[in-house]
Amino acid sequence: MKWGGFHNSHVGYVDHSSSTAAQAGADFDGVDVYTNAEIHFLPSITLDNGLTFGVDVQYEAKTNGGAIVDESFMFIKGDTLGKIELGNENSAGYKLSVAAPQVGGGIGINSPSISGFVPISTGAGGNLPWLFRDAGISSYTEVLANNDVPRISYYTPSFNGLTVGVSYAASSNTGGGSGVNAGNNFGVNRNVGTNDIFDIGVNYSQSFNGVDLALSARWGTASNDTGLAGTSDPEVWAIGGTIGVAGFTFGGSYAENDNGGLRAFDSEGWSLGATYDIAGPWAIGFDTYQGEYKGVGNGDKAEYEAYQLVASRTLGAGVRWGVYAAYIEGTVNANAGATFVDGLGNNNANTSTEGTVIGTSIGLSF
Repeated sequence: MKWGGFHNSHVGYVDHSSSTAAQAGADFDGVDVYTNAEIHFLPSITLDNGLTFGVDVQYEAKTNGGAIVDESFMFIKGDTLGKIELGNENSAGYKLSVAAPQVGGGIGINSPSISGFVPISTGAGGNLPWLFRDAGISSYTEVLANNDVPRISYYTPSFNGLTVGVSYAASSNTGGGSGVNAGNNFGVNRNVGTNDIFDIGVNYSQSFNGVDLALSARWGTASNDTGLAGTSDPEVWAIGGTIGVAGFTFGGSYAENDNGGLRAFDSEGWSLGATYDIAGPWAIGFDTYQGEYKGVGNGDKAEYEAYQLVASRTLGAGVRWGVYAAYIEGTVNANAGATFVDGLGNNNANTSTEGTVIGTSIGLSF
């Protein structure tokens, strides 16, 4: 019986401004605290034939969104078998993806984490459709932004650094489907919603002559069974890579979500970054994420941009201290088709929400 997890606590000063109607007169400036934490239970048993059977149950240490058990799946793995996963987990394409390197201890800008300090989403009165697992805010994306649905995945053994993974999920938890984090489908009507989600991912990681190389590519799609006129099957694809030499690591990624008309927009985004591991306990890095949303058939357009400078120090085994400065901005450039809203139903173009965070963090991993 093994267990582990992480607990990352951030304290940051926020300087915020916005031109959305929903945030008119609001004051979000000041000090705030953000925490991202999970506890993982990992029991397993290895048989005499070398196969290992186990489970991975991940508990959220925060109750935002109502998800107490986040991911829960069984795995079977062996040197010649590879690995099979059964349960609520992200797709193989997602898990094999590579993106811009980031020094530990910063706040996630290739993820929704930055919204813990800056209210950029429409749900918080901002102007961007801040959807989890969507290329507009992260290259770690999924088909139609499905997340941790009941899924079966297979990963090949590594062949000189090359791993291939494939996934299948009967239903999505968005777009009319069923399934939630650590939940069951309870039967899937394949004449309703989006179903039969397929993903494939490829990852190559190898070190040679002092150079560390990591490359990835993935593609996914689902069957659109909504019956809605003018819609098609949603797709996602992404590529990424990093290269490390002499303490430096450079890399980036690009991803697209084609939602097939099942959402009011399609999205794309890219990351780019560099880190340097200084001799001793310190590391520094800079990264950026640039996302774009395009309204379906109406020319609407919105953009997300974020930049971050991070320095971190290892204090001991599993303990890291970080300091960082991050800037993010969400801008609606065109909104004649009412794709984007500001929280009050005012579909205004030329709105922006922006914020700067100066923060520090303590990260524990165990």
